[in-house]
Amino acid sequence: MTALARPTNGRMLGGVCAALARRFGTSATTMRVIFVLSCLLPGPQFLLYIALWILFPSEDKASRAAW
Repeated sequence: MTALARPTNGRMLGGVCAALARRFGTSATTMRVIFVLSCLLPGPQFLLYIALWILFPSEDKASRAAW
């Protein structure tokens, strides 16, 4: 598994789904479909997405902060 960082390529909105897909070894499209389907259920999905957007560093910033 790779580190959680929003990629600079392949992102649609914020890169959260692409980062999660890269982390868990699935395609970004699969992760996006899972997110859209989860929005049909009650819950704070959009707030979670925004929180992850803020918490996950961008890939270019994560590579500069690497030891």
